Amino acid sequence: MPYTAGEIRARVLHRDADVLILDKPHGLSVHYGTKTVEHLEQYLPWVAFEREEPPRLAHRLDKDTSGCLVLARDAEVAARLGRLFLHGHVGKTYWAVVLGRPPGEAGRIDLPLLKVQIPGCSKVVVDPDGKPALTDWRLLATDGRLSWLELTPRTGRMHQLRAHCACSGFPILGDPIYGAEQPPPVPLHLHARSVSFRLGAADSPPVAATAPPPRHMAATLARIAGEAAPAPGCYDGDRTALSETAL
Repeated sequence: MPYTAGEIRARVLHRDADVLILDKPHGLSVHYGTKTVEHLEQYLPWVAFEREEPPRLAHRLDKDTSGCLVLARDAEVAARLGRLFLHGHVGKTYWAVVLGRPPGEAGRIDLPLLKVQIPGCSKVVVDPDGKPALTDWRLLATDGRLSWLELTPRTGRMHQLRAHCACSGFPILGDPIYGAEQPPPVPLHLHARSVSFRLGAADSPPVAATAPPPRHMAATLARIAGEAAPAPGCYDGDRTALSETAL
């Protein structure tokens, strides 16, 4: 079912003359594709506000990853943001629910990733000929079977967090490509929690936003962390259902 203008506008986390930050819904592709019926770009005119042209994507999130997505409000800002992302000057934090419990309370995953083609899609594999990829992780809570992690990518490779977690022995819950269960019984539990960057001078205030988890992920976090778990976003467009028996 398509989103309404009000549902998309309610997801704007930050808005200024140069940038919008949107809480992208789980399950919504950012780009048009041959197999994509619904995608975010078709909704961007609804968040143009006073501008004649809609905002432009400054980066991308996977279809099933929710959370902070940065949009540039004109071509010049898009180019500046592109350079910030390229050179690693954008702070990004993700939340994930993974199967099992990582060893220790925090760590770093340093595994090079190589893009390969498989039937129906692309993925990445750990390969010494791949591109360097670094991910820092921190354990936020666990019940022994599932763990809530904070993930900080230090590089920006395709599927980096999903592949790194899976190759380290704790795949992300609901991952249809790298997960332990095929098909997964629940949606992907990966959320772009926060983003921050400086678009102007070094002493300018940062642009920053934090996104609440989608309902399916908030429900799982509540099972893991109880009262310490965050509340979900209160959006009419958050339609992901979670079976009580799936976990």
